[in-house]
Amino acid sequence: MSDTTSTAFNPAPSIFARFMASLDRLLLTWHEASVRNGDVPYFGL
Repeated sequence: MSDTTSTAFNPAPSIFARFMASLDRLLLTWHEASVRNGDVPYFGL
């Protein structure tokens, strides 16, 4: 076993990546609410 260890850190996400993640979260929440209400979700854009 070596005396040193290395850890790989992920770079901080860009503003665009954070925007896309929050948009994805919003759309998923909207989709789950639609399914709960019995609405047929739209597929595609």
